[in-house]
Amino acid sequence: MKADAVELGEGKSSAKRGALNRGVSILDFILRVVAIMGTLGSAIAMGTTNQTLPFVTQFVRFRAEYSDLPMFTFFVVANSIVSAYLVLSLSLSIFHILRSSAETSRILLIFFDTAMQGLLTAGASAAASIVYLAHKGNTKANWFAICQQFNSFCERISGSLIGSFVGIVVFILLILLSAVALSRR
Repeated sequence: MKADAVELGEGKSSAKRGALNRGVSILDFILRVVAIMGTLGSAIAMGTTNQTLPFVTQFVRFRAEYSDLPMFTFFVVANSIVSAYLVLSLSLSIFHILRSSAETSRILLIFFDTAMQGLLTAGASAAASIVYLAHKGNTKANWFAICQQFNSFCERISGSLIGSFVGIVVFILLILLSAVALSRR
């Protein structure tokens, strides 16, 4: 009689664990969609940013584009790569919802999520340093603050950083969620 009760107790805890892992997998899927929106939005916002200052003559024009600075180009490429990875990883996330006991694919996701978080952090940090210089300047290095002249350019590049940093936070949560799901085996 006690053996049957123990088996029933183990069955209930196994069912709870499976339901919890399925919930973690659904949250993983939702977070990946949020990260796609943030990183893809950041790449598009930065990649389409430019501004031309109007002057009296048509021969003298000042133009600011994201491609003028290699850090912004790296930012766009990094966010694009991470967005593509996230779209591809959605299939594994759906697989985890259907089969919450998958272990090898979760380990693979932790590995690639960590690599993508590093790439995204590098791109966002490089762009953030240039955005700071664009807003504040640096008189010792003869960098002048350009945001007084190129106001809409600076607003867009500053705004594009937000989505990227949201993506970084989401990756931290994704890595933690995968670790929690693996530890519940």
